[in-house]
Amino acid sequence: MKAGRILIVDDNKSALSALNLLLQYEFGEVVCLSNPNLIKGELEKQDFDVALLDMNFSAGLNTGNEGLYWLGEMKKVSPEVEVVMITAYGDVELAVKALKLGAVDFVLKPWDNEKLVATLKSALKLRQSHQKVAQLKNRESFLKGELNKGRQLIAGSAVMRKVMRMVEKVATTDANVLISGENGTGKEVIAQQIHSLSKRKNELLMNVDMGAIPESLFESELFGYHKGAFTDAKEDKVGKFQLADKGTLFLDEIGNVPMHLQSKLLVALESRTVFPLGSHKAVPVDIRLVAATNADLEKMVQEGSFRQDLLYRINTIKIELPPLRERGEDIELLAGHFLRVYQEKYHKPGLRLGSQAIRKLGNYHWPGNVRELQHTLEKAVILAEGQVLMPADFDLQAVNHHPGRELPSLSEMEKDLIINAMDRYEGNLSLIAEKLGITRQTLYNKIKRYEL
Repeated sequence: MKAGRILIVDDNKSALSALNLLLQYEFGEVVCLSNPNLIKGELEKQDFDVALLDMNFSAGLNTGNEGLYWLGEMKKVSPEVEVVMITAYGDVELAVKALKLGAVDFVLKPWDNEKLVATLKSALKLRQSHQKVAQLKNRESFLKGELNKGRQLIAGSAVMRKVMRMVEKVATTDANVLISGENGTGKEVIAQQIHSLSKRKNELLMNVDMGAIPESLFESELFGYHKGAFTDAKEDKVGKFQLADKGTLFLDEIGNVPMHLQSKLLVALESRTVFPLGSHKAVPVDIRLVAATNADLEKMVQEGSFRQDLLYRINTIKIELPPLRERGEDIELLAGHFLRVYQEKYHKPGLRLGSQAIRKLGNYHWPGNVRELQHTLEKAVILAEGQVLMPADFDLQAVNHHPGRELPSLSEMEKDLIINAMDRYEGNLSLIAEKLGITRQTLYNKIKRYEL
């Protein structure tokens, strides 16, 4: 099926007929106007992808000023239409003026049929690319609102309040930011916060997982390609850099970029231009860069697996996210937040966290950080049978292994044993003491000692 709605405006009726005859077989719909005064009404009546606009309408005039005027009027009514100018008088200065006012190309009469069709099809592809970007922006705006319901930034602890102060300072600038932290600490949430507080907040935040892009697709995904650049390139594709133009480019897990591809990334970031595969023309991009990693990039530089100049480029400002185990005050706040999110999602109003469950969550080591806590609350809400979530509703690892230790201490093992017994016997102290082979008073003393 032929695509594209084309508007042709030319007071030469013979030229109009010839253009209509040529283009009706190449595009989905062709509308012809011989009077430019009808342009506004036609554009208000329906959307056009491309317009072919004559430069001169009054007899004896060849300045092109009329065409420039109607180009401006056309852009006022329908700024998204791609306009190609056509004239019998070649003038470089005139062409430059038209391009500055928003035209995409310039064609001379008498025209070459093949070249004219190719020019209009290029304009149509540009229009379609812009439409895709607009759709992505709208979709991203909606999804961001939905995602943020469950990914709000909770910053009650002193260490997170410090992080937030830094985020607020750097967000209003265009400085490159590197976010580091363990998996699940919320690096993407921080990137979203930086974007939402920036002057680019109404543009696209383009999230690229660098660890998920195969090496063979690295350039085509990031920089795009032109039709015919390789065997399967059936049409032009806009890369992630171009999609992020005027917005924020978030390169997640940047430490996963192979060494031999880091130089290509560095060149794009330094020059703020990209070369789509199959093209020798540089495409400028206006992006704000935010990168994230769970790796020690300084150590990787020393080992020769990460370029030092690339690290300098992405590391203007560094934000280190603490693991959840160092954010004790935030655990209950986050748990309460996720509980509200999943109560709404799974239609389970009235659920609340029991005090023993809160203690269990607070005493857990959270190797998966905030992401693990989020999934834990979701699972508990789904499976909950009562109105109060108890310790037994949370399926956590039995032993909290701390970094740097091969085995937990006896006190840690004793503490975990008591927590597990409290889960199993639902807080019945007499039954727990009996099963553990100790008196109720001894059990009470240990609960108090371990702050359970």
